[in-house]
Order: sequence, then structure tokens, then C-alpha cells
Amino acid sequence: MDGSETSDDWFDPETTTFGDRLAGAREAAGLSQTELARRLGVKPSTMKRWEEDRAEPRANRVQMLSGLLNVSLVWLMTGEGQGVDLDAAADAGDGDLLREVERARREAARMADRLRLLEGRLRARLDA
Repeated sequence: MDGSETSDDWFDPETTTFGDRLAGAREAAGLSQTELARRLGVKPSTMKRWEEDRAEPRANRVQMLSGLLNVSLVWLMTGEGQGVDLDAAADAGDGDLLREVERARREAARMADRLRLLEGRLRARLDA
């Protein structure tokens, strides 16, 4: 993370999903999918589907997740508000890895935007 980024914008609300934020917060808390699933009383496969955005937890589970992961309910749902504390994650030894994941995610989002632009230009040429 360079000096212009803060832990508040580590998970950009425009490029991350609920599953991204859930996985990042779980990793920052030092929990495996299996351990967090056990604490919530759900199957590990359910947790995996949530993190992959193939399913969504019910409201009461989202509230429990925010408490267990020490992030705000609003941040977990929208990406805005109190999220992952990078300083605490760095103290736990995961900060460098989390920052690298976020850099890769942002780069992937930029590349996706670039691909959409190029695809639009190509379609315009083919239609002409």
C-alpha cells in the first residue's frame, strides 16, 4: 500500500463484492472458512458460497459476521464505513499479503474496464 491509501479505502466499494469483503475480513481476523463457519453454525460449503458470491447469508448471519470479524455491518454490506483494520492485520503478519491481494484486485478491475473499452471499439469496427 502506498502512502495515499488508508485502511478505510483498502476494499474499494466500487470494485469489491460482499464475498470479497467477507473473505478479506475473515483472513484479517486469522480465521479459516471452516473455523468461521463453525462459529456461525453453518457448513463450510455455505461459507465458501458466500465468499464466492454464489449465495447470500440471511440478515441475522450478516450481523453475526460483522461482530465476529470486527467490522461494521454497513462496511460488510456496502464497503463503506469501518472495515478491516490493516494495522492490526499487519501486526498479525497478514498485512503484506492483504495489501498485495488488494493491489491485484484493483489491477484486475482496471484491466476489466480496459477490456470493456477495447471490446466496444472492436464491436464498433465490426458493425461498420
